Amino acid sequence: MADNLSDALKKLKITTTDSTADSLEGCLDCLLQALAQNNMETSEKIQKSGVLQVFANLLTPQSSCTAKVANIIAEVARNGEVFYKNFSAGTSSVFHLTCQSYSFGVSMCVTEGHGAIEIQVLDHESVEEIIPLPKKGNSVTDTLQSQLINMGVIPTLVKLLGIHCQNAALTEMCLVAFGNLAELESSKEQFAYTNIAEELVKLFKKQIEHDKKEMIFEVLAPLAENDVIKLQLVEAGLVECLLEIVQKTVDSDKEDDIAELKTASDLMVLLLLGDESMQKLFEGGKGSVFQRVLSWIPSNSHQLQLAGALAIANFARNDGNCIHMVDNGIVQKLMDLLDRHVEDGNVTVQHAALSALRNLAIPVVNKAKMLSAGVAEAVLKFLRSEMPPVQFKLLGTLRMLIDAQAEAAEQLGKNVKLVERLVEWCEAKDHAGVMGESNRLLSALIRHSKSKDVIRTIVQSGGIKHLVTMATSEHVIMQNEALVALALIAALELVTAEKDLENAQLVQILHRLLSDDRSAPEIKYNSMVLICALIGSEPLQKEVQSMAFLEVISKLRSHENKTVAQQASLTEQRLAVES
Repeated sequence: MADNLSDALKKLKITTTDSTADSLEGCLDCLLQALAQNNMETSEKIQKSGVLQVFANLLTPQSSCTAKVANIIAEVARNGEVFYKNFSAGTSSVFHLTCQSYSFGVSMCVTEGHGAIEIQVLDHESVEEIIPLPKKGNSVTDTLQSQLINMGVIPTLVKLLGIHCQNAALTEMCLVAFGNLAELESSKEQFAYTNIAEELVKLFKKQIEHDKKEMIFEVLAPLAENDVIKLQLVEAGLVECLLEIVQKTVDSDKEDDIAELKTASDLMVLLLLGDESMQKLFEGGKGSVFQRVLSWIPSNSHQLQLAGALAIANFARNDGNCIHMVDNGIVQKLMDLLDRHVEDGNVTVQHAALSALRNLAIPVVNKAKMLSAGVAEAVLKFLRSEMPPVQFKLLGTLRMLIDAQAEAAEQLGKNVKLVERLVEWCEAKDHAGVMGESNRLLSALIRHSKSKDVIRTIVQSGGIKHLVTMATSEHVIMQNEALVALALIAALELVTAEKDLENAQLVQILHRLLSDDRSAPEIKYNSMVLICALIGSEPLQKEVQSMAFLEVISKLRSHENKTVAQQASLTEQRLAVES
């Protein structure tokens, strides 16, 4: 057999497409027989012989040897190590050519099965071979997938899908290959240059079986993370398919229908994350898709309530949309939804509805309207929540609502239960988002109300130390918000807050901020404004004098920022007079 194999390899290396069919068939039969007896050894010999390059010439529509060549490639590929060597050595063109031979039914694709990546060689109507390769996540497999993408496998497979959409086996193989490849970011860019969206939607519309739909969903979900593909899917009519599924499954208690409802509504929300696709579906608030999504909010299905609220949150990503939705009654729908979930409610629905209200409250013209509608009161019902995601959105919604709304800020700032809860959450070190938002809302209550009553409530609740700590935040915006709030406290209620400011070591922190060259200009400016206010307190003035502030501030008179330099001169004069 060894001699016959060597002879066959030699003959194949010098063969041409003009060689007699019988001599070619004989050589190929010899290789197949040798592979069947000892795949590993024979694969190595075939790989070393360089004969794989010859196969590229034999893979033509006119060749009678195509099926046998495909089988030999399949057998060699069964040896994962040899297959990888061919890729890494740059000799994978034969596999690429196999992929491109879709016109006569031979193709190769990477798929997943039984926990492994597989190469499948399809011959005409049947699956000829399944060759296991290393498991997904293996560096070899990752390299193979990347090389397949670089070789242009994606456009080839998309063409295959379009041409052979009636071939169930081939279609399924393409879908599984897409599912694996679509996870890679580089693949999404290639998919975006094909008509994959049109082909998948066309295929989806034909499906009746749940499993087949689920397989297409598994491809659509990762692809829909790409904004270009989102828009392509919308234009291809996927949204109409999703809405139809929702309508058919919403009242069903069958497990498959419940799963389909969730997948379809989740995918709908994902499509709305793209700015262009979202705006196309909004259609100025008149679109049929937008109207259908609105009808999900009062639904009895938690899944549809969730998807509806998330969809509204996604539509509410620009001022125009937000203003239109508030003017057309969406706020009441969301408050009604929240009311249904106050006691032992669904946390994901609470979070989604609060997200939508927060986004809607961003435009200035919406704030007063939403406050008048009772949004603040509706949100405060969730003050008892122990779920950080709900706490985070609750805080963000209130902060957006009171921005430049003095009356609302004062009313909330005098709410002892709210302020005490904020002070508690300011110490939620395990939840940085909740802790940050609590600090920001505490500051906002003072900044927007400028109320002595609010300051007293915050002092009595132990909030001062948190505002002082906030002034040391790594985020400039939070530092600045804290310093402005502390300056208002010093200007309006210094005597009340004096002890807490002293205990929190505010003066030392201000000295550090002013001495630090990395402090932003606005931080230096507001720190000096605050120093001028603090020296109205005898104990705090003594601290300022003991820390040689004059030396630090005199250097700032030559600061490149004119506003900082001017404030440095004023502060220096003030400190000199007081000393």
